[in-house]
Amino acid sequence: MKNEIFEKALLAALEVRKNAYAPYSNFAVGAAIVTTDGTIFTGVNVENSSFGATNCAERTALFSAVTAGYRDFEAIFIASNLSGKAVFPCGICRQVLADFNPEMRVILVNSETKKVEQDLLLSDIFPGVFEFGK
Repeated sequence: MKNEIFEKALLAALEVRKNAYAPYSNFAVGAAIVTTDGTIFTGVNVENSSFGATNCAERTALFSAVTAGYRDFEAIFIASNLSGKAVFPCGICRQVLADFNPEMRVILVNSETKKVEQDLLLSDIFPGVFEFGK
């Protein structure tokens, strides 16, 4: 990924985080997913009083990209902060992302420091991905 796209996606995840709807947990997350052609889609977590109906930022970004016709993803930037640290995607998000690219880069950004804490592969944090019919 080109440096300018990396920086643009990092800033997009930090900026969109401000739009998160998290009235119950006050845990705002912003995500920016990067397609293989460098297009960036963003998303935020949207909570619901029935927590099971909540949608994570990672899936919101991915679903926006899929809605626009994209299927090939290179990386996802996740801007969050909990107890002073960036946060990994939940298990549901890991599975959804893995359906598209189990080798996708997952870049964890601390929203307080605005620094990348970890840059790793999805397969490193989600081994043994479920594959329907295989």
